Amino acid sequence: MTSSLPLLAAASLVAGLLIAPTTGATAIRQTATESGRRAAKTPVQPFTEKTETTETTGKTQTTGKTGKTATVAATGIPDVVEHATAPTASERERVLGYWTPRRMASALPIDRLAKVTGVLRRLSAAGQGVTPRRSPQGAASRTAGARWTSGGAVGRTTGRVFLTIKGSDFVCSASSVRSASKDLVVTAGHCVKDGTGAWADNWTFVPGYSQGRRPYGQYTARRMFVAGPWSREGDDSHDIGMVAVGTSGGRHLGDVVGGQDIAFGAPRGRHASGFGFPADAPYDGEHLVYCAGPLRDDPNGQTGDQGMRCDMTAGSSGGPWLSGFDASTGRGTIVSVSSFKYSDDRRTMYGPYFGDSARALYTTASAS
Repeated sequence: MTSSLPLLAAASLVAGLLIAPTTGATAIRQTATESGRRAAKTPVQPFTEKTETTETTGKTQTTGKTGKTATVAATGIPDVVEHATAPTASERERVLGYWTPRRMASALPIDRLAKVTGVLRRLSAAGQGVTPRRSPQGAASRTAGARWTSGGAVGRTTGRVFLTIKGSDFVCSASSVRSASKDLVVTAGHCVKDGTGAWADNWTFVPGYSQGRRPYGQYTARRMFVAGPWSREGDDSHDIGMVAVGTSGGRHLGDVVGGQDIAFGAPRGRHASGFGFPADAPYDGEHLVYCAGPLRDDPNGQTGDQGMRCDMTAGSSGGPWLSGFDASTGRGTIVSVSSFKYSDDRRTMYGPYFGDSARALYTTASAS
């Protein structure tokens, strides 16, 4: 188990970007009893998989749980684990029908899994009343999450994810990202797969969500992708998920809402704006919320992540972090997603550094 609090709730490559590996240390696994300073991530018991899982390592050949041999491309890139879901039209219709307004309204952010398992403490609200500071780049830093009311591309491309794990319904945040397929969504790994445990079921993305409204339709998952270290170890440094979605009303996601750019190997320490749908108090998950500020390396040395001062709560996991964000257009470049908080610092959100692992995910998922 990783020792962090999860917050469950991309695009033609930018030319000329230098791809750099993650430089932070691999997350150290501790439970709450092993360290009074940090709280453990809630384990979710796996459920029976219905479809084949393929692991591409570039070195070995593995098989999915169906016992079928998986085809492995000897690419030498960091490994990507893939999961097929809702393969037929009838299955997609079943997923769409599952998410009634009532079910969406009652879905829980993942840290409330404590109410089901009794393992994880609920995140508390923090950071209220913080006065925004000015960053060296002139963009306002904001620790206390504020409702985004300026519209633009980010209001369309950012949305809520609804998913089921072992019979319980949960919510996350995510973003449409540019890709050749026009069908790609980026989110946190734990919004797709519970680390070493179960893959999500009934996974659907609602871009531009607002107070129960689904103005741009909803998009069910076709294929899900996570990094190998996340699937095997629940490594917080690789808490990234990408999902190839189906069409809605016969239209591709990218044609309807567009997609944000994505970058890999970007310089650390830049200013970024984080967006999501926090659902724990004082938020209600019904509005798009944002924080902004400079990114800093994990001071605990437990992960290769960067942190942003932000009080968004559970439900915001998977929401995009945009560098070079232009408030007038709502466009920026995705450089991370909201992942976790330390139990002794609930005013800082952490997100994985987008290096080789994220690039491998994007390359694989965008070709799906």
